[in-house]
Amino acid sequence: MTTSNPPARKKIRATEQMARIMSDYFYGLNEAATTGSRKVAWCTSVGPAELLRAMGFAVHFPENHGAMLGSTRYSTDLIPEANAVGYSPDICSYLTSDIGSYLKKSTPLSKAYPGIASVPKPDVLVYNTNQCRDVQDWFNWYAKELKVPAIGISSPKNVVDVSEGLVDDVARQIEALVPTLEAVAGARLDIDRLRETVALSRRCSQLWGDVLETARNRPTPLTFFDGTIHMGPAVCLRGTQEAIDYYELLLAELRQRVADGVGAVDGEQLRLYWEGMPVWGRLRQHSEMFASLRASVLASTYCSSWVFPAFDGQDPFRSMARAYLELFIVRAEDYKQAYLKNMLDRFEIDGIIYHDAKTCPYNSNNRYGMPQRLEAQTGVPALVLSGDLNDLRCVSDEQTKINVEAFVEQLLERV
Repeated sequence: MTTSNPPARKKIRATEQMARIMSDYFYGLNEAATTGSRKVAWCTSVGPAELLRAMGFAVHFPENHGAMLGSTRYSTDLIPEANAVGYSPDICSYLTSDIGSYLKKSTPLSKAYPGIASVPKPDVLVYNTNQCRDVQDWFNWYAKELKVPAIGISSPKNVVDVSEGLVDDVARQIEALVPTLEAVAGARLDIDRLRETVALSRRCSQLWGDVLETARNRPTPLTFFDGTIHMGPAVCLRGTQEAIDYYELLLAELRQRVADGVGAVDGEQLRLYWEGMPVWGRLRQHSEMFASLRASVLASTYCSSWVFPAFDGQDPFRSMARAYLELFIVRAEDYKQAYLKNMLDRFEIDGIIYHDAKTCPYNSNNRYGMPQRLEAQTGVPALVLSGDLNDLRCVSDEQTKINVEAFVEQLLERV
């Protein structure tokens, strides 16, 4: 069903600036680790990065490295290394890719950034289980292997309402991390610096949310596949002025696209929502496939996971707790359904695609009847694609293509 002359992929000019600041970030991490100029903390992607950054740590995010392993397809050779030491092929393929990378001493950072031999060795590992329990097991493996402390936050699951009691609990857990972090850093926490860092994170979050909001326009100026790349600063650099400056630049470019009527996909006919994780090793392939069908995959729960309206520099501990608790993945099924309904309405979505990621059950929301319930409620058709975030042995390119083309044909008959 693909067109004979598929549309060209439109490059976002700000990408060059993002590449520069991400390069500075990775080289900065490497310098901190190799020279000892700063202590290094590993942090889960929605962990207390603001606290770590305020205390002067250079912050590395293993999930970001996991995404790099997937997108560069290094993971294919690395996952079996972790399986060989006892980690099941059914658990998080970020985890198995990353541990495999360590065991095999192989990282795409070395190819992308000459002079970087490995990920930075941590002085402390800090996790938050709001995403899943795997992050705790992941970090504890490194704690034993590298003989460094692993500390963290145990978050509740299936949260209906983010109550004051839950916020109190998580805020106390974040505050309880401080003595260990002070001992590792060799310095006391400066509460004013923490307030400033949380305020910077809030501004970064607001701008990232504004970037994603531009997709409400017709035609959309960016796609989900663009978002998975441009979310890099929101993940790795929140709490810094560099991230804010970048998103101001990106937002200005996207708003200009809107003003000029320039769409990310030429001849946009359909507007699709992506629910779940990306298939990192197929980002370009999937982007080109949907573009060839004149279908814009323009919004997602995943990219929106780094929008934290609750951050408040005047109340850093409690606002961090609230922000981490409001995360979609933490919430109960009824909340998730209501959230998705709102997103389908706001972005005027014609169809929703659920990615059933083999090794990521926490981010696969198709397994307990959600597609059927939401379609009955909204009338928006759904397609479930089987795959995985990193393990390409779980991905069938031909089956994906056949299913997507049939789904698009079905949708076009409705519009």
